[in-house]
Amino acid sequence: MTGPIDRRLAELGIEIPEAHPPIAAKIEGWALHNDLLFISGAVPKLNGEPHYIGKVGREFDLAQAQAAARLSALCMLAQARLALDGDLNRIRRILKLNGFVNATPDFTEIPQVVNGASELFIEIFGDAGRHARTAVGVAVMPFDVAIEVEGIFVVD
Repeated sequence: MTGPIDRRLAELGIEIPEAHPPIAAKIEGWALHNDLLFISGAVPKLNGEPHYIGKVGREFDLAQAQAAARLSALCMLAQARLALDGDLNRIRRILKLNGFVNATPDFTEIPQVVNGASELFIEIFGDAGRHARTAVGVAVMPFDVAIEVEGIFVVD
């Protein structure tokens, strides 16, 4: 496929990883209803394997946690590409993003961590990548990954 998003990804040198099914949960990676695409929680995975194992504020600093958030967002786009028959150009807007950060009790820069995902969407989609958002710190995550993000997209 060739369209504005494909060209933007190429211009930025960004590669979307291959989509993989959820590791443990008996769920779908996405659900499409009319013009809304819901992406299930995406953890930072490479080649289907979780990365960034550990807590932000202990194993990972802010910059590393932002990189984990960015990778999670790329995994969300992998699910979106699967849902949209390979065509990310069908995405009209990133509507909502929820980020859950596996952090130590004294780590308070939770919103800045989730910025790693938010900024990626803005970088790729411009104003259409701006979204409403929730960012929360949690005590534990599946597989002890540093972050999980989920979202809602408006699509054609």
